[in-house]
Amino acid sequence: MAKVKRFISSNFTKSFLVIFLPFFIIISLAYLVKISALTAQIKLSFLELLSLYAYSVPNIVFYTLPISFIAALANVLLRLSQDNELIALYALGLKSNQVLRSLLIISILFSILLASISFLAMPLSKQLYKEFTYTKKAEAKLNIVPGKLGQKFGDYYIYVKEKTEGSFKNVVIYNRTNKNEEQFFSSQSGALNKTKGITSLLLNDGYGYTYTKEKLQQAQYKSLEVFDTTKNQTFTFENIVALWSKASTDIKMLRRVLFFIFVSLIPLLSLYFVASFTMINPRYQANHSYLVIALTGIMLYLLASSLEKWGNFTLLILLVITLLFLGRWLFHKRVSKYF
Repeated sequence: MAKVKRFISSNFTKSFLVIFLPFFIIISLAYLVKISALTAQIKLSFLELLSLYAYSVPNIVFYTLPISFIAALANVLLRLSQDNELIALYALGLKSNQVLRSLLIISILFSILLASISFLAMPLSKQLYKEFTYTKKAEAKLNIVPGKLGQKFGDYYIYVKEKTEGSFKNVVIYNRTNKNEEQFFSSQSGALNKTKGITSLLLNDGYGYTYTKEKLQQAQYKSLEVFDTTKNQTFTFENIVALWSKASTDIKMLRRVLFFIFVSLIPLLSLYFVASFTMINPRYQANHSYLVIALTGIMLYLLASSLEKWGNFTLLILLVITLLFLGRWLFHKRVSKYF
């Protein structure tokens, strides 16, 4: 029996990798396109692009692994059936339930892996992704390019003619505080300053003008400090327990939890459904593997999406029990009753 388990597990592993890797690569390309779109807003090096991609890997795995499991399961059981290897095992005295037991253990391990990814890896990677993008966007705000019009520093538009290490030459700042008042500053030199998270621009030797419909005011200054008054997006890490504890008061978070639980159980829930239609006698039964994969995947993901929109724990428990019972009943009706 141990050799049979190893034989079935080995066949499943090969089949799973053949299916999972193309899915993983295709979805990875979609994520890479999404990440590369960030380069329109912020400057990213190749290593930084790889870091963002690495933060996306848990999401990619979570959404590709269940459907890959269903396809690999159908593929391996059907191939063993068509090659008459299952028939040979039945002839040796093994029951279909015993043959499927090794795959049952694998499905449980896959469900545990999916639960770990959804409740541990995905929240952490998502927070790391957000922190990275917020940091890079904040840095981009401070990246003032000489000779470029339309650049913003806080509420101010800024133009710099020259830039050297740590300082600017011939700086012009414009601000329209309201419809009837405008401000204009010019200086011979300036520099960015960041203290305790507060960014300011230090201007030296210049003039300032304030214009309204009634009057024009002029001021000469030796030194002027302009602060960035806009609220930067800040990101605070949450530990896993604090994050998921919000589900007790946040209905959206609760339904997200239900979605993750149900998707994590897909390998276990799909096992007997798929086996019912792929553990066949090829001499008398037709090959419907593609239809089985499609219908099982669509059904389970539709139920998962429904839980995310309208679900509660009672409905989740009822669905899981019903699907497990229905799968076992189908397996008994079509397979274990005869083999």
